Amino acid sequence: MGCNLARVIGESRGNVVLRRKQYRIAEDERASAAVARNFVIGKLYNQKWMLERMTRDYPQRIDIEKFKTVSGQLSTAMQEARECEDLELLRGLEGSAAYSYFRLFDEMILQQKEEFEFRGRSRRPPLDKVNAMLSLAYTLLANDVASALEGVGLDAYVGFLHRDRPGRASLALDVMEELRGVYADKFVLTMINKRLVGPDDFWQKENGAVLMRDEARKNFLSAWQSKKQEKITHPYLGEAISWGLVPHAQALLLSRYLRGDLDEYPPFLWK
Repeated sequence: MGCNLARVIGESRGNVVLRRKQYRIAEDERASAAVARNFVIGKLYNQKWMLERMTRDYPQRIDIEKFKTVSGQLSTAMQEARECEDLELLRGLEGSAAYSYFRLFDEMILQQKEEFEFRGRSRRPPLDKVNAMLSLAYTLLANDVASALEGVGLDAYVGFLHRDRPGRASLALDVMEELRGVYADKFVLTMINKRLVGPDDFWQKENGAVLMRDEARKNFLSAWQSKKQEKITHPYLGEAISWGLVPHAQALLLSRYLRGDLDEYPPFLWK
């Protein structure tokens, strides 16, 4: 997933009560599903928003019927997720929706189409320029989310949707699901469509892996930092915050849910 990047975090608050609650829920499949389904719903909702935005803004440049079909599939998947109490079924819904969404991703690339052709997700290693950027953006987002979770006293390595795996920040991956489309994917599409990155910014290793050149990666990271400064209105809190604070807002909302201050975890539903 791109280069390995360090995370700068402050001293963990070590909220023992909060973490014990987190661990108890993580051991309970039904309780985990109650949290996990909102991560999935958030992801599906925001992917649907991405598709509907394309049909509204670029009706002459995409296959509208295909976009409407997948948008309908995402709506159905959201309804199923709301009633789902089984983690494996939730993971299946998320995986199926991601496959359908990424089948349309190439059509969302409006500029430099020949140079940035996208045929599907490839991760380790990324096998084309678009996947190289997606992997780097997801790495950056995962690090930001993990830092936010640890900042409110949660354990970023114990998740509800993603199973525990040595060295994997499972809870960070959980929370970032709802932010992938409207934060990371949209950022990558903007970089391509505004020609902030070009085909010469990449090179290919002997094993087929495609990587960004050093200068291009610096520009990518600089643009990411600029993106984090952009102001938005948080859809749940109704307050003006920067994109960079969205992971912290979601981490705080998750901690409030786990403490019992909220009836359910409110996912980030972009509008």
